[in-house]
Amino acid sequence: MLSEQTILSIDNGTHGDPFSVLGCHLETIDKKKKLVIRVFRPDAASICLLVGNQGRHQMKRISDGGLFEWVFPRRKTAPSYQLEITLYSGESFTVDDPYRFPPLLSDYDLQLWGEGNHVKAYEFMGAHPKTIDGVTGTHFVVSAPAATRVSVIGSFNQWDGRVHRMRKYHDQGLWELFIPLVGEGDSYKFEIKTPVQDPPLKKADPFAFYAELRPQTASIVRDISGYEWGDSHWMNQREQRNPQSPLSVYECHIGSWRRKDGEFLSYRELAETLIPYVQKMGFTHIELMPIAEHPYDPSWGYQQTGYFAATSRFGTPQDFMFFVDKCHQADLGVIVDWVPAHFAKDEHGLYRFDGTGLFEHEDPRQGEHKDWGTAIFNFGRTEVQNFLVSNALFWLDYYHIDGLRVDAVASMLYLDYSREEGEWVPNAYGGRENIEAIAFLKKFNYFIHNHFPGVLSFAEESTSWGGVTKSEQEDGLGFDYKWNMGWMNDTLKYIEKDPIHRKYHQGDLTFSMVYAFSERFILPFSHDEVVHMKKSMLSKMPGDDWQKFANLRLLYTYMFAHPGAKLLFMGAEFGQWQEWNDAQSLDWHLTEYGDHQHIQQLVTDLNALYRKEESLHVLDHNWQGFQWIDFNDADNSIISFVRKTNQSGENVVVVLNFTPSVHRDYRVGVPSVGEYEVIFNSDSEFYGGSNVGPEQLFAREDDLHGMPASLDLAIPPLAGLMLKLKK
Repeated sequence: MLSEQTILSIDNGTHGDPFSVLGCHLETIDKKKKLVIRVFRPDAASICLLVGNQGRHQMKRISDGGLFEWVFPRRKTAPSYQLEITLYSGESFTVDDPYRFPPLLSDYDLQLWGEGNHVKAYEFMGAHPKTIDGVTGTHFVVSAPAATRVSVIGSFNQWDGRVHRMRKYHDQGLWELFIPLVGEGDSYKFEIKTPVQDPPLKKADPFAFYAELRPQTASIVRDISGYEWGDSHWMNQREQRNPQSPLSVYECHIGSWRRKDGEFLSYRELAETLIPYVQKMGFTHIELMPIAEHPYDPSWGYQQTGYFAATSRFGTPQDFMFFVDKCHQADLGVIVDWVPAHFAKDEHGLYRFDGTGLFEHEDPRQGEHKDWGTAIFNFGRTEVQNFLVSNALFWLDYYHIDGLRVDAVASMLYLDYSREEGEWVPNAYGGRENIEAIAFLKKFNYFIHNHFPGVLSFAEESTSWGGVTKSEQEDGLGFDYKWNMGWMNDTLKYIEKDPIHRKYHQGDLTFSMVYAFSERFILPFSHDEVVHMKKSMLSKMPGDDWQKFANLRLLYTYMFAHPGAKLLFMGAEFGQWQEWNDAQSLDWHLTEYGDHQHIQQLVTDLNALYRKEESLHVLDHNWQGFQWIDFNDADNSIISFVRKTNQSGENVVVVLNFTPSVHRDYRVGVPSVGEYEVIFNSDSEFYGGSNVGPEQLFAREDDLHGMPASLDLAIPPLAGLMLKLKK
């Protein structure tokens, strides 16, 4: 018989091992071994036990709280049974007892989880609809090592944490429960009782595949398997991707790219509008700012609570799969921003998940980002490694994502990032490097590249940390690309100056070539450069309106001619005047006007040229692909260089004039004697320019700038030229 203390702990929800009381048990009652079944349903007026074809038994209520019991007089073996529950409301239904099912986690999963090496934990963690012994329901699993009791609460049990208490695996800190009849569309959370906090915490599922639309915060049971993909050709081709292929990325915040009557476009509407637009503009990839679930729109998705859930703002998980599928069918790759650097501190999220720092450090000097008001992952914990590496692979697995751009890598690498002396804790060797984060990033890159060949990783790393794009075997971090923040900052600092002053700052323009091949770089003009009073790309440019557009054309020409992959934020491709506002659509009305149409056409043509001309991308990350012609003409603010490929006849000569002066008969050294043609002129009338430029171009044998030949050019104002030897 149960003690009064045990009955009370079941009634009030404090019992930490419900499987020892509820369900079917062989116990000593009146000095005899008898089979007993117990059920706890505080909402039940009565419960009948249905034992196959062997009859129905009215269970006895043994507590005011809702504990029911049936003792078999003679039976010694556990039967198959169901419960007929009649609620106080009069509603009646039949259900299988969740406490009659055995443990469902495999020893293999438990071992890998305990080691911190489970890279596909999403296959069993969270909520998974399934059928067990012919019974349909949902299997719930969550990690909460410090909890004394964890329950599944939801729309199916009136959010009562006493009803569906979970089984604990003490060695791993995991809790599980299979609940019959719970399925697709049911909302739920985990109620977590901790020894350090009262009342219990109510947390969304960290591994949930779907969530309620904000401001609601519950997780939703969702089966995301079974989508019929139509991108097999893309996926097969991706595995064979040549690392020398051109890469031009259109960065997009889908909540503000375009709106309809002030409302978001859905994933499926974006498939009909965004994809053909990006395809027409000639980009190779779309990069989406974070699309994992987040509670606060102005965080742009960088403060997340649902790492495995595509945000419900724009539709269902299957809707997002449809979007990615259509991108691939349009020959467009999809990159998503991935945020392992920090997470939101909202009470329903990961923060203090089981009453302790399960995901973050306990010490705020290690566990909190002062700049962003967020928490920092404790990368040394096995739970965090399982969670984050699995999360990275999840997006590649279920959503066919082609690349992950890792946000704020610098904040992960340095323990003293944005901290004053005394505000941070040194590593075990007294240094400022975050040893656990470094190991995690290497692990992340190893697993995504091994499990998904052809997938790319990008590091937004703003310091001079060495080896970001070197392999793990070379003691690098293993990324495919690093954002070239130095080039971006120096170039914008230079181009924003009035042309009359640029001759004093030529070094800002040329310094990037000192380190251009130390990493595999991507050149970013991203969202960060057009917010918070930094002005839009067009508004940054000096001069009158004509000069602003000319400077922008010149800037983009320089970007596409410079070694490195390319990234441009939405709105910059048509010269939006206002800086980006995440709460409204881009100013698409501007594209009805010629100057903005010209910028669009310029970007489209630069993308086409970049993809066509091998010299502009094949040796992008090798010194052999670049040679200065002249970087010393600071007085005229002119620079010139050659972009090279393995075949000399395919080389492209680039000449850039950063002043509004026209230069006639300007001599430039070139690699070969012969007739050249202009393959691109940013001052062309097609782009709204003054149409100044060379006509007949014949290079004679005359050494200049270390080149064996030279030619005379008419160089247009605030413009860039690309020349190529005629065949």
